[in-house]
Amino acid sequence: MINWSELLPKLSFTFEKIEIMNFSIQPTLENDIVSLVPLEKHDFEELFEVASDPKVWEQHPNKERYKREVFENFFQGAMESKGAFLIIDQETEEALGSTRFYDYNEKDNSILIGYTFYGTKSWGKNINSSVKKLMLDYIFEFVDKVIFHVGKDNIRSVKAMTKLGAENLGEEEVAYFGEDSKTNIVFQIKKENWKSE
Repeated sequence: MINWSELLPKLSFTFEKIEIMNFSIQPTLENDIVSLVPLEKHDFEELFEVASDPKVWEQHPNKERYKREVFENFFQGAMESKGAFLIIDQETEEALGSTRFYDYNEKDNSILIGYTFYGTKSWGKNINSSVKKLMLDYIFEFVDKVIFHVGKDNIRSVKAMTKLGAENLGEEEVAYFGEDSKTNIVFQIKKENWKSE
């Protein structure tokens, strides 16, 4: 009988811990107001049309995203995240903006929601609260907390976080995909504090 253990060299394997999610971070979500559909490469032009207005980015950490070459980097990050959505108006079927789930942390059982923007015609119409409710109702089936990074000068988004009942955890330097780091306010909503209505 052959003793294979003597003939074969001793092998040892090292496996890196891989964060495995047992849920999708890019489902299709919808209500009576909006649909969130997985962002695809062919959505670039339609989304850039919304993003090309400088007013959209006035309070965001990177105010230059209205420029095509800067938005191309933003869009590339969205595609690579595999958690980005195109936000569509249910009534008109027009693109309103984009948002995404990203950076799932298995140890903390948390995920981030961010990179959200809307065209100016969506402002003041409760689109953001409708989108966040869809996302939070879905993701709290799987995680214990959701983190948000909001540019410290983004007064609109800070107010929106407060309206959602998010807890302000303080400031942090955040490097967005392919961009320099900027000071952000970190917000958190815990599953036990989220009231789906």
